[in-house]
Amino acid sequence: MKILVQKFGGTSVATAEARQAVLGKVQQAIANGFSPVVVVSAMGRKGAPYATDTLIDVLKDANISVNPREMDMMMCCGEIISACVMAATMQAAGVNARALTGGQAGIITDSAYGTAKIKKINTSKLLRFLEADIVPVVCGFQGQTEENAKFTTLGRGGSDTTGTALGAALKADLVEIYTDVDGIMTADPRIVDHPTLLGRVSYNEVCQMAHQGAKVIHPRAVEIAMAENIPVVVRNTFSDAEGTLITNAACSAGGAEVAVKVASGVTYIRGLVQFRIPLDIMHPEKGQQLFSELADAGVSVGCLNFSDVNAMFAVYTNEADSAEKVLRESGFTFEENKDCAKVSVVGSNMEGVPGVMAKFVSALAREGVQILQTVDSDVTISAIVKENKLEQAVNALHKAYEL
Repeated sequence: MKILVQKFGGTSVATAEARQAVLGKVQQAIANGFSPVVVVSAMGRKGAPYATDTLIDVLKDANISVNPREMDMMMCCGEIISACVMAATMQAAGVNARALTGGQAGIITDSAYGTAKIKKINTSKLLRFLEADIVPVVCGFQGQTEENAKFTTLGRGGSDTTGTALGAALKADLVEIYTDVDGIMTADPRIVDHPTLLGRVSYNEVCQMAHQGAKVIHPRAVEIAMAENIPVVVRNTFSDAEGTLITNAACSAGGAEVAVKVASGVTYIRGLVQFRIPLDIMHPEKGQQLFSELADAGVSVGCLNFSDVNAMFAVYTNEADSAEKVLRESGFTFEENKDCAKVSVVGSNMEGVPGVMAKFVSALAREGVQILQTVDSDVTISAIVKENKLEQAVNALHKAYEL
């Protein structure tokens, strides 16, 4: 039995017309000899009646401090509606389909409401369905606790995680992630006029792209696929484009190998505040303790540069007040840069290549983009810049690295 997991995002199931496109992808999979397992997100985006954010607003209108248990129950409703409607759509076309909650599909999680982790997946029911030529339509983004069978949600990107986790548990031949774009691009097409569609990209590269702001697939989903070496394809529900294959192989674009290129994409994150803090060289332990205090206050720190004499880091704008409070209460002086963004170049071939950083710095300098801070790793180079210069920075780097 050749098992194929097909995950469809919110825009793919939002309208009757879109659901017919989904139906076509499922029917094509069956015609190609696959036994498909379908995973669906909630219908549409915020403002749509059954979108997750809309359901959250309905609940918070009743109680702004709603219990996390009830919040997870409410958030699970969007996927349940989507699974039932999608299963009904398939049944009307003669496809034997059954809607399942995450728990009914065997997804067992811990009890961390809102950010639950999958502990195990019991695949027995899914396999029975597949052996009987029944297409399971599984609610993404959710599972249930083992002891009390309470609804839980998997956090941001949870439906992608459901898709690859089921693919790994079922030892699927392939996982398809369907969305409303043709695949993974070298840059955001809303900012760069002519980005390139990547034909193939490595797990590590796409993980880094996702961590650095790309929205096509969640990094946790890719990490699960990478651990089990399950190939993933990101495709467009509404076209026949080949999409982007995510494997351990080298990156390619337009069907031609481009391993000679040091970079595979440019990504960005908006809405950051940068902090610069002078440190007392005579008391380095105080600077080290600062980051424990920030963590205790629930502040997530990124882009960290740390030395004996100073520290620089960035936080999301909504956490800036908390960071300021910790710094003041701990007796630190600091400089604060608001309205910042992070721009990153990602590529598995950058390590050890001379001139990669020089190209990055020169490209931004030519456009008059001031670099407030840099951070790099084996596969990324990032800079903190002012947000009003972000689009210039993305385009400059996309051109400089010939993407």
